Amino acid sequence: MSKDVMADLKRDHIAKMLSKGIREDGRRFEEMRPITIEKEYVRSAEGSARVHLGNTDVIVGIKMMVGQPFADTPNKGVLTTNAELIPLASETFESGPPGREAIEIARVVDRGIREGQAVDMEKLCIEPEKEVWIMFVDIHALDYDGNLFDAANIAAVSALKSTVVPAKRADKGEDFPLPVAHEPISVTAVKIGEHVLVDPTYDEQSVAEARLTVATNENGNLCAMQKGGEGSLTADEVLRIVDLSRTIGAEVRAKT
Repeated sequence: MSKDVMADLKRDHIAKMLSKGIREDGRRFEEMRPITIEKEYVRSAEGSARVHLGNTDVIVGIKMMVGQPFADTPNKGVLTTNAELIPLASETFESGPPGREAIEIARVVDRGIREGQAVDMEKLCIEPEKEVWIMFVDIHALDYDGNLFDAANIAAVSALKSTVVPAKRADKGEDFPLPVAHEPISVTAVKIGEHVLVDPTYDEQSVAEARLTVATNENGNLCAMQKGGEGSLTADEVLRIVDLSRTIGAEVRAKT
């Protein structure tokens, strides 16, 4: 049986279940999968966290090093985010340079951290125009069952909260906790037919017409959005997803 036929059968099966108000794993449409967070998972990193979001498994490590600031932000630290999706995590991932999916995940996580002002970057300045702390956020997918956006975001925020800047090792004074100012949490929803589902599994994500990731902080402020898929969302659906992001984000934030 061809992949196209299998995809059509999967789509029809999921759509039929949703029409009865049922998801494959028994969740409500607006319910996240179980979340487990293990902080300080990588001993060699300055900060780290491993997150299970259902069967999706992600590790984020934070490394800090001294370097030069960007010319347009001479008194602020530097943030660099990368994602690695290895074939062992999913048959859909390929080895080699980062593909489109890895680049998108890294950018979405980066945007949430950056625009959500998760870290007070001015406090990572050592000497304006000369030396600042460079913060590397490395995302590694270990197992993929949909919604890497939120799993990576949750792991990144948890890792940031556990990070200690190694100032003593760099001969820059005493070590200090990373100055985390806000906790932007993302919530991803997909549209299948007339139904909007949060935290999609791999099967749900693969048959969805549209996807929207919304990041909000603890004050309910909108930090970042990312649209995916060829389908469209109505204005009411977008506003509903934003509201869900605020509500679910507060619940997730209590666990990070």
